[in-house]
Amino acid sequence: MRRRFHDRADAGIELASLLGGYRGVDGVVLGLPRGGVAVAAPVARALDLPLDAYVVRKLGVPGHEELAMGAIATGGVVVWNEDVVGSLRISAARRQAVVDQERTELERRERAYRGDRGPLVVRDRVMVVVDDGLATGATMAAAVAALKTEAPASIVVAVPVAPSAAIQALAPMVDDVVAVVVPERFGAVGAWYDDFRATSDDDVIALLRGDRGD
Repeated sequence: MRRRFHDRADAGIELASLLGGYRGVDGVVLGLPRGGVAVAAPVARALDLPLDAYVVRKLGVPGHEELAMGAIATGGVVVWNEDVVGSLRISAARRQAVVDQERTELERRERAYRGDRGPLVVRDRVMVVVDDGLATGATMAAAVAALKTEAPASIVVAVPVAPSAAIQALAPMVDDVVAVVVPERFGAVGAWYDDFRATSDDDVIALLRGDRGD
């Protein structure tokens, strides 16, 4: 069995080694907060691309919040799982209440991460979307669906580790999926790291500022 990554920075360095074809393109490396930003930072440096954070918040079914009926992402983009919404007959009013609640947290994070920078420009650019690993891939799928509404040139999903089922589910949605490790026995994302301590908002802010040279 392959060795584990030391930490997210180590994982990002290894991931970057598989992404050389995207070096210097007209694009952005997007980390999914919080842990994905720590992996994305060394990827952005290696590819000579700007780094940004792409915030995604799950929209849970009222009373069954673990079940996603949709997601809200950076820029206020909302995507719905129409199968869930339709089968459970969730009213527009109940959906909007959840959107309003999650938008508050999303906007708080965006203010913290983006500061006074303008909105992320997605149209006609390559989006390299990075997380610290995929389990089910649901959060990444929501990010991809939201990004597609803004007409990027292409979307590349890049992660250090993911099960084959998650990769197969995402592959039809994007232009490329890159993973360092695709284990037969996956377990959990954290099991593939020696150091998987939580990434804080302050960590994310420092990584974003460091990449931009602020």
